[in-house]
Amino acid sequence: MRIRRPSHRSAHTFLVHVFGRGLDGERYVVERFRSRPDGQIHPVEAGQPRTKKGGRKPRRNVVSASEVKKMKPERDEIIICTALDLKASGLQMWGIQASGLLALRHAR
Repeated sequence: MRIRRPSHRSAHTFLVHVFGRGLDGERYVVERFRSRPDGQIHPVEAGQPRTKKGGRKPRRNVVSASEVKKMKPERDEIIICTALDLKASGLQMWGIQASGLLALRHAR
């Protein structure tokens, strides 16, 4: 018999991976993804301008460093912020479910 720990619904845990020089830049391109229970990751188009048939690609979502610091991913969301003015710099934020930290490793 296993005793289950009570889950804290109000807790908001996420994993942050800083790469390059991190948040030293001024402007960042933000990309959002959702993870599904089967392990697939798909881009989120919410908030992106739609294109007409045969039109241009949607504009990139560019925000300031202060706005990036305020971002928090949902449990199944991955946010990738890449600096425009620094080469290969930025951060990734993974929700607890998307990170796989709570996944059952011994499940059959």
